[in-house]
Amino acid sequence: MNPVSRKVMQVWAELGPRFLPFADAATPDLPLSRLLRLSLFQVSVGMSLVLLVGTLNRVMIVELNVPASIVGIMVSLPLLFAPFRALIGFRSDIHKSALGWRRVPFLYKGTMVQFGGLAILPFALLVLSGSGDAGHAPAWIGQAAAALAFLLIGAGVHTTQTVGLALATDLATPESRPKVVGLMYTMLMFGMIASAIIFGMLLAEFSPGRLIQVIQGSAVVTIVLNGIAVWKQESRGQARQAAIKEISTSFRKSWNVFISGDNAMRRLVAVGLGTMAFSMEDVLLEPYGGQILHLSVGDTTKLTAALAIGGLLGFGLASRVLSRGADPFRMASAGALVGIPAFLCVILAASLSATLHPALLFGTGTLLIGFGAGLFGHGTLTATMNAAPKDQAGLALGAWGAVQASAAGAAIALGGILRDVVSAFAPTNAWGAAAGYNFVYCLELLLLLATLVTMVPLIRRRDTLLMQGQPSRS
Repeated sequence: MNPVSRKVMQVWAELGPRFLPFADAATPDLPLSRLLRLSLFQVSVGMSLVLLVGTLNRVMIVELNVPASIVGIMVSLPLLFAPFRALIGFRSDIHKSALGWRRVPFLYKGTMVQFGGLAILPFALLVLSGSGDAGHAPAWIGQAAAALAFLLIGAGVHTTQTVGLALATDLATPESRPKVVGLMYTMLMFGMIASAIIFGMLLAEFSPGRLIQVIQGSAVVTIVLNGIAVWKQESRGQARQAAIKEISTSFRKSWNVFISGDNAMRRLVAVGLGTMAFSMEDVLLEPYGGQILHLSVGDTTKLTAALAIGGLLGFGLASRVLSRGADPFRMASAGALVGIPAFLCVILAASLSATLHPALLFGTGTLLIGFGAGLFGHGTLTATMNAAPKDQAGLALGAWGAVQASAAGAAIALGGILRDVVSAFAPTNAWGAAAGYNFVYCLELLLLLATLVTMVPLIRRRDTLLMQGQPSRS
């Protein structure tokens, strides 16, 4: 290596831990390059989330005239599989394989299910768009096929994400596990940002055919990224398989041990309320921008990038603060507090005239929603990892993910239904068009307040333990 290259590498090594989120999670046995390669499964998950929650819901509501309630139910269909995340994580904890693998078989199955959903979705959209011979098919066929595709994509995402995060914690040392999991979620944000920008550019001149090409390309990219992510990541440990035989295979017993931990139920309730508060608008932000603010498909798709950038900034800030020993519940509470002015910005955007740049206020509110959600998500995730029982990383992450995904799915469906119901009774004017959206945003403000009330005892308990000189397991 020449002197210039050596100097560049030295500067990069010094800057990495300071400015790259969670770069200090790397160890000699688990270098950053290997961690980043493993995190590619989160990029594929982020890409699918942008398609489902960002691009497709706007296209189906605005361009294809599918009722928002039906779209909300479709996007929330992964809710059916969300409660099984804890079971999936537990089964991967105790999986016995002739090859000595625990996580890889589940990652492979999840990837194939995710690919299957993306492969079905283009044909469903052809029917919904009424293009060519598909115009003679009943509308319910396209809606049923789209629902099946959403269901498969959601099931694959749940399986891949739960087991992939568990594999990441297996590879990391106990001290660095929360940082490694944080890195995985940071890469999820990067995946969402990159996908939203790319999709926005490809769909700048929208057509049903172009959208189908984007979805087909996403299916291929999912297989490639997940294959690279798991390549030679998990060792074939026969000794580990022997140790698994001594672990109880009863999910109920393992769950009882986990849920009996200090304030475990209150933690999960706080996760559920906060997630609902930050998720109910997911199916509405882009249609709101298109119908009320008259933004294009490309512009509203880029809002998903703003949401992801805000989440990335939130995760980065939370990482720096929590690494200094801060209370993760205080961090989560700060995220809920940020969400209050964020939703107020989104609500006020509809009342501004075009000369006052309502789109700018709307984008700012979207960015702050992502920022608050990042603080909240990292805080609750760190608290869950700190309180995870020994040898139950998969179960702990699965429980956190199950509650989060279930709450998000219920909130998305409820958001779409409430928007349609309120809009049906609203007056037929500019204020009435935004009434359904604003009702949902105000409900999210109430949920944020309920989240703050739920977490107050958790913060007080930690403060009491610190005053008594006892270690705190958040």
